Amino acid sequence: MPLTFPNVFHRRAAVGFILVTAALDIVALGIIIPVLPKLIEQFVGSNAQAGVLNGLFVALWALMQFVASPVIGSLSDRYGRRPVLLLSSLGLAADYVLMALAPNLWWLAVGRLIAGITTSSFTTAFAYMADITPPEKRARVYGLVGAAFSAGFVAGPLLGGLLGEWSPRAPFWAAAALGGLTFLYGLFVLPESLAPDKRMPFSWKRANPFGALTLLRSHRELSGLAGVNFLLHFAHHLFSAVFVLYAGYRYGWGAAQVGGLLAFVGILDMLTQGVIVGPVVKRLGDGRTMVLGLAGGAVGIACMGLAPTGWLFVAAMLPNGMWGLAMPTLQSLMTQRVSESEQGQLQGANNSVASIAGVLSPLFFGGVYSVSVGEAAWVHMPGLAFLLAAVVLASAALLGWRTSGRGARHHP
Repeated sequence: MPLTFPNVFHRRAAVGFILVTAALDIVALGIIIPVLPKLIEQFVGSNAQAGVLNGLFVALWALMQFVASPVIGSLSDRYGRRPVLLLSSLGLAADYVLMALAPNLWWLAVGRLIAGITTSSFTTAFAYMADITPPEKRARVYGLVGAAFSAGFVAGPLLGGLLGEWSPRAPFWAAAALGGLTFLYGLFVLPESLAPDKRMPFSWKRANPFGALTLLRSHRELSGLAGVNFLLHFAHHLFSAVFVLYAGYRYGWGAAQVGGLLAFVGILDMLTQGVIVGPVVKRLGDGRTMVLGLAGGAVGIACMGLAPTGWLFVAAMLPNGMWGLAMPTLQSLMTQRVSESEQGQLQGANNSVASIAGVLSPLFFGGVYSVSVGEAAWVHMPGLAFLLAAVVLASAALLGWRTSGRGARHHP
């Protein structure tokens, strides 16, 4: 059973902190999205080369997530969620200061490595919500967390685009301030969610990234859902790897326009996860809702890759918005298949899987983009990376259907 808080105020404060933290952390991450690829391009002087290097930077971030996530998840199972969340927020604020002052690509790379470690606290946030929420309500609660992420993704890129027009360094300073604000807010508001009798001794066998993955092999359906998680994140990293450069190359969009479009994406995702996912799950069940979201996302992302004009690209965001149905239902299905004391380990393992995708995907899509644009392109098809991402997402929908679609109304 979830931990019982001393009173309703404490539980509301806990939920409120997780939602606010999720929003502020994503604002801090989103602020730099419109400007980081352009900053890299300023250092190297080539759009195509910047695509490869930006993909490499995203891969470095994901590699550190792969290494750190199971450690952080296991530490939260041992010492509680609160100290892990607070330290991660403080570390992220310090890292953005480092990137704001970075004089060259090497320092930016170091900043991305540190960011990969500190943003692994997302796993602890999901474990926290599992602590305080009964299994049958987790899809809706994860939808609220996803909506908070999306709210941050609305404000972050929009603010980053505006600040980026003034200075490419300004968004990093703003992100650092938000990270510090998150730490201070949690220091005074956040209660602990994991009772001492529910904690698990720390073990390097479970905490190392490969050892953590053994949990995902403990159940056939859990393994299949982990495969869906991998494919979902592999497709999603298309945006962090090439979207900003693609939008500038194909449609001539600047930082402010890219930030505005990313804000529109966030609004769609916020509505999907915060409003739509609950009623759809009630009618279809977790499994079928997940498959519906993946299929809709595949259609939308394929339309983006084929869109000859900016307005058609924007229109393709509408079916792609269905993608937001997939993540909260996938999380819900997976948390129902492990014990309470393993929730942190599960989230760490999930983030490790997502991080493997995050290492491979940006390198893949960055490479595809670099050979499909410019005078030296192997094949001049700027939307090729989007079309390949649509194939990946369609494969995730098929695997999700085979794994849980037929049993979508069943909860073990």
